[in-house]
Amino acid sequence: MPRKRLQQLDPIMVINAYAQGIFPMADHHGTIHWYAPDPRAILEHDNLHISRSLGATIRKGIYQIRTDTAFETVMRLCSAREQTWINKSFIATYTQLHHAGLAHSVEAWKDDILVGGLYGIALRAAFMGESMFSHTTDASKVCLVSLVHHLKAPGISTTRYTISHPTPAIARGNRNPPLSLRASPAPGITKKLHVE
Repeated sequence: MPRKRLQQLDPIMVINAYAQGIFPMADHHGTIHWYAPDPRAILEHDNLHISRSLGATIRKGIYQIRTDTAFETVMRLCSAREQTWINKSFIATYTQLHHAGLAHSVEAWKDDILVGGLYGIALRAAFMGESMFSHTTDASKVCLVSLVHHLKAPGISTTRYTISHPTPAIARGNRNPPLSLRASPAPGITKKLHVE
């Protein structure tokens, strides 16, 4: 039986979808579906709480944090799990968006080995985190904290996660209805996100 060809993903369609609060995911057959979850996980930067143990990890400087030095590798490592929506078509399209300056990675390196990271789309006043991976303790969490601190500087008000991430750090975050990025930024949320 011939293998089914992967459905292609148009980068312009992807960005237009993100601007409306919609994102793509592929099923195990490679068919792309579009989602607008309600509610979705939202991380308001000022509500980030870092646990003592994670704070200690950060202070020890165990990981060197880099941005955009291994974007495609981060995507491939995020997809290296039993069930994933990240297939070759996604990797190709998001890598194109990375070269266009719209998709970014935050990476944790230890002894010049990539041990954790995350990637997502930056659009207007939001960063949409897509996926993360960790091969060592706290590596992806350190990337998340670094991302939040980095995004505070240029005035990006929120980090929006397109789907509730399975890690406790994100699962305990705030949940809001999907918002069009054409609208004004979301009002302040009082709950805190605890990263342990």
